[in-house]
Amino acid sequence: MMVLLKRCLVETIPFPEEEQMKYLVSSVIFGAVLASGAAFAQSAPPPATAGSNSGKLSAADQKFIESAAIGGLYEIEAGRIAEKSANPQVKQFGARMVRDHSTANAKLKQIVTAQGGTVPQGLDQDHQQQLAHLRTLHGSEFAQAYMQDMVKDHDTDAQEFGQAAQSLDDPQLKNFAEQTLKVIEAHDKMAHQIADKMAAK
Repeated sequence: MMVLLKRCLVETIPFPEEEQMKYLVSSVIFGAVLASGAAFAQSAPPPATAGSNSGKLSAADQKFIESAAIGGLYEIEAGRIAEKSANPQVKQFGARMVRDHSTANAKLKQIVTAQGGTVPQGLDQDHQQQLAHLRTLHGSEFAQAYMQDMVKDHDTDAQEFGQAAQSLDDPQLKNFAEQTLKVIEAHDKMAHQIADKMAAK
């Protein structure tokens, strides 16, 4: 190829052979630079655009996601048991747990999935044991144990979501914690009222 280029240049360019060789070398180098630049342009990743979810969630955010998702799953499963209770207040409360926590968990999953993350799809061992214990109870014994459990859980959840709303790094998770906290506080108030009424009998 070099010989062919040289021959073409010699025949078409009327200047000394030494100058022809300099021109030839310069042309070859320039062509190589253009070729490498084109290859880089094809292989280089596209620049990040505004609003892309390329950043990873912090350890604190991940911990909140896991706790919120598992806690929500437990409220749903326990609520499904409570929907079969003969106590109308417990039955109504259980139905609301299923509805509200299903909605919250779906929203959490949407936020996390959009950032390439995942949420737990099952209960941890502690919550599995709690659920198994509730399934062994019946009648008023179940109603009392369930409502006491709901009081304890929602007291803890209200505290955790309140802290998360102040300290989470991801803005979407922070907003989720703020909005869900209002729902949890309403649940907590209801749980206390039902439990107190049952205890007074």
